Amino acid sequence: MTSKFSLKGNQPAFINLSLLLIRLSAGGFMLTHGWGKLIKLINGNFEFGDPIGLGVEISLGLAVFAEIFCSLLIVFGFFTRLASIPLIITMLVAVFVVHLDHDFGKKELGLFYFINYLVLFLSGAGKFSMDYLLRKK
Repeated sequence: MTSKFSLKGNQPAFINLSLLLIRLSAGGFMLTHGWGKLIKLINGNFEFGDPIGLGVEISLGLAVFAEIFCSLLIVFGFFTRLASIPLIITMLVAVFVVHLDHDFGKKELGLFYFINYLVLFLSGAGKFSMDYLLRKK
């Protein structure tokens, strides 16, 4: 007799629970990085880097879009694959442009987020998501 919740890691329930945990942690924790940037943007404080030469205002706006708006989409599992793309790009810029000359310790968190967003891009949101509910209809 097999159970949906056996300890085998390849069971669908555990895969979907794992995707939920990745979405909640990677999306939720990224909100803490974007919050300060959102406040800066709202207050018109454009003291921000311009790592790829788009201009300070655009760079800040893109970071806020990814770290706030896309992170919220990830948390709710809504357009998850699409929402992961700006976050993947943001993390690649952080790791390979902003922190290029820093030691691995400065790059580690960005790489960790990148891997999480890449997993979500490849796998989708899983069963416990808005994507799944909309696809079911």
